[in-house]
Amino acid sequence: MRRRRRVLFATLLVIVAAAASTVAATRTGGTPMPLGVPGSWKLIFADNFRGETSLDTSKWSTGWYGSGITASIAPDDLNCFDARRVTVGRGALHLTLAARPETCAGKTHPFAGAIITSRGKFSYAYGFAEIRAKLAVTSAGSVYDWPVFWTVGQNWPTDGEDDIIEAIDGYLCWHFHSPAGGPGGCNEVPVKPGWHTYGADWEPGSVTYYYDGRVVGTITTGITGAPMYLILNMGANRHYGDPIRPATFRVSFVRVWQHP
Repeated sequence: MRRRRRVLFATLLVIVAAAASTVAATRTGGTPMPLGVPGSWKLIFADNFRGETSLDTSKWSTGWYGSGITASIAPDDLNCFDARRVTVGRGALHLTLAARPETCAGKTHPFAGAIITSRGKFSYAYGFAEIRAKLAVTSAGSVYDWPVFWTVGQNWPTDGEDDIIEAIDGYLCWHFHSPAGGPGGCNEVPVKPGWHTYGADWEPGSVTYYYDGRVVGTITTGITGAPMYLILNMGANRHYGDPIRPATFRVSFVRVWQHP
């Protein structure tokens, strides 16, 4: 009986902690707030994917500067981007890397990847961008492939590029690219299976990166101020993502706030 009470008490603590985490990320009245970042925020963009069965094309486009099957981002990528690898269902966005040979930009690649962008539909200058995501990971906690959540301006690199999460050699990394360079770092802690929250607070002169509400890095050099749009993609590149295998990058929400 005592052992059962201890188990029930421990279970209750887990439930209370989870509830507290939810409350901490929510303003009175149910408006979502950035996880781990108090202060005054106004939600200016949100896609929760709940109840959706297809991508909201008023917010997102598929393809990299095109539609259908398009070339990937880096010239040595192992994939094309295919709109068919972007699906929405079961309360989440699914960006899948498939072992499917495809041809784009005159070259055949062994994989088909996925990308969505808010280019021409939403951009912002300064604020907090956040996703809740489930990454494919090995038993040792290394992230498969090359999933990325990032923002970029219209004129690269002059207008900046903010890599909020980018899987490099199985680790999750962050960088800010501009004419001044590309400083950043990696969180060399194994990624636990399941859902996690990733965000970046972009302020004049600095960007602070949060993983599950904890600060993992800050960049204070080369921070640009031009508007940037949102990008989520799943691809394959041996120089960045490893190990490589067919896998899915799942996202349950994308949100952006600014100070009112």
